[in-house]
Formats: sequence, C-alpha cells, structure tokens
Amino acid sequence: MASLIACHECDLLHHGTVIPLGGKACCCRCGALLYRCTRDSLDRTLAYMLGAAVLFVVANTFPIVGLEAQGTRTSTTLFGSVHALYDDGMRTVAMLCFVTAILMPALEVGAMLYILLPLRQRRVPKLLPGMFRLVQAVRPWSMVEIFMLGTLVSLAKLAHLAHVVPGLALWSFAA
Repeated sequence: MASLIACHECDLLHHGTVIPLGGKACCCRCGALLYRCTRDSLDRTLAYMLGAAVLFVVANTFPIVGLEAQGTRTSTTLFGSVHALYDDGMRTVAMLCFVTAILMPALEVGAMLYILLPLRQRRVPKLLPGMFRLVQAVRPWSMVEIFMLGTLVSLAKLAHLAHVVPGLALWSFAA
C-alpha cells in the first residue's frame, strides 16, 4: 500500500517518496511545503527541548521580578504570585495563572522529552500516539507568550511607582 501525503493548503494527495537529506517536497498544485528533510533535526529539537526544560526549572525556582519602593525590596517567584492571588481571594485568576503559566508548559516540555529521548536512542516510546495528542491538546493552553506580554505591560505601568528589578526567572521565561 502506497503512502499518501495530503497538502495542508489545497488537499491534493501526493504519493510519499523518500526525500534526500537537505531536500524538500512541495505540492505540485499550489507549491506549499509538504516536508523538509533537514540534517540532525532530531538532535536540534532535543537540544531545544532540554534547554527549555532547564530554563523552565530556573523560571519557576528564582524570583520573577523585584520591586524597590521607599527602601523596601520585595520579590516573588511565579508560584509565589499564584499562591498570593489564591490567598487574596482571587482563586479563579490564581488557577488560570497556574494552569497557563506553570502546568501546561510543564506538560508540553515533559511530553516532548518523553517522545524525543527514546527516539534519539532509536526506540519508539510506548505511549507515542497519546503523547502527541497531549502535546497538541496542551499547546493552546500553554500561554507563556501572553504571560510575558502581561508581565511586561505590568512592569511598564509600575515603573513610575517603584524601581522594578527584573529577576532571573523573567529572563528565563523570555528565553
């Protein structure tokens, strides 16, 4: 049985062929890129995900931002800010921050590492289809970009009230 590849732009079906290293396959109708065979793509992806895992641990361990006002310095971690929101009665906002900035990115990074580490050793992980589904389900809820935008807007608004000191976690989230 021949493998078929559907174009994501025009839905034309193509017969799957072997692509040489450095080559690419394009749709013959609309010219959209169907597949690209890049050198060391698995190693690069694994390196990025290992870097993301390290930065994620740093971002959740160290203070995200510090404020200095009238000689008093205050700083907190991301989980500390979620805890403070929860204690102040804003439970829904706290849970939303926890889910979108901590839980879902952790699930995405963990699932990708679960997929990539065995593949690098030329083994197929047992839960491969489920992990791919998990990554696809988690990705829309992993809103680190929105979190960073909100943080930067908040820092800009607070700049005239106090001296804002970006923490190591803020740079880790940005990276």
